[in-house]
Amino acid sequence: MSKQYHIYGIGAALVDTEITLTDSDLAAMKVDKGVMTLVDEARQRELLDYLADHLVASNKASGGSAANTIIAASYFGCKNVYSCKVANDDNGHFYIGDIKAAGVTYPAHITPPAGTTGKCLVMITPDAERTMNTFLGISETLSVAELDVSAIAHSEFAYIEGYLVTSPTGRAAAIALREHAKANGTYTVLSLSDPAMVQFFRDGLLEMIGDGVDILFCNSDEAIGFTQTADLISAAEALKKYTRHFAITRGNEGALLFDGKDYIEVSANKVTAVDTNGAGDMFAGAFLYALSQGHGYKTAGEFASLAASKVVSQFGPRLKAEQHAELKSAFFN
Repeated sequence: MSKQYHIYGIGAALVDTEITLTDSDLAAMKVDKGVMTLVDEARQRELLDYLADHLVASNKASGGSAANTIIAASYFGCKNVYSCKVANDDNGHFYIGDIKAAGVTYPAHITPPAGTTGKCLVMITPDAERTMNTFLGISETLSVAELDVSAIAHSEFAYIEGYLVTSPTGRAAAIALREHAKANGTYTVLSLSDPAMVQFFRDGLLEMIGDGVDILFCNSDEAIGFTQTADLISAAEALKKYTRHFAITRGNEGALLFDGKDYIEVSANKVTAVDTNGAGDMFAGAFLYALSQGHGYKTAGEFASLAASKVVSQFGPRLKAEQHAELKSAFFN
């Protein structure tokens, strides 16, 4: 590695609560299935009260899409930095401690202010689909003040979470990160994050992408929605206007990659999915880890597909530390 860090990431800091429920529960609560919806704290409490008897035995964990990606890559062996914003409360202290325990550097200049750390209610239906209702809390005010410009310059990749588009200050921070990265020879990477972000915040995503990024991650619905095309092949061609390379995940149909020259199809690993939460995050983390080790897009895609299949076969958006080592050993040895 020619630079000090492999990946510099930015995204929301959310403490997750995961719950299993039915489609009928979602309908009763008037929750849109399969997307992330922003809610206030009172609405989130209302949902938790309704679902009080649905809580599953899951450990409290630092969440947020980019955090999941950065932590996964860290457990695989990358040296990473993550910028986010938590409050000076119990959840905020837990969050910082959790990402540091995963080996991720938290910028030293950030001092958590008074407020409430963000929380995400992750609802899993029997078809393994994840639906999220998120109270951003203080994370909504994530800004350029949380950026570590030196660390950006000394990273190989700068990873931007598409969810930041919902916050004016977060969007500005994402744009500043992309500009700093480009000026310092750091590869820019963006995830579209969620179909709802593409549907309701497309103009903001275009601002974040600017004159283009080096790598873009998305799923097939996001690709088609963002490019306003009718099918995956048309979407893939249209994406080339916004990014030099991309990875489009397709669930149990694998992934479609573009390495700047050729399309590469990656097969899915057949597993029984119980929880799709975090699958795309893990795909991105494993993919960037493989690239950081000098592997090509085909190898990176195959490893990312394997890692994502492991995530969806169990509850929770992340794997245990030892599972990352097992995956690396099984794939690369």
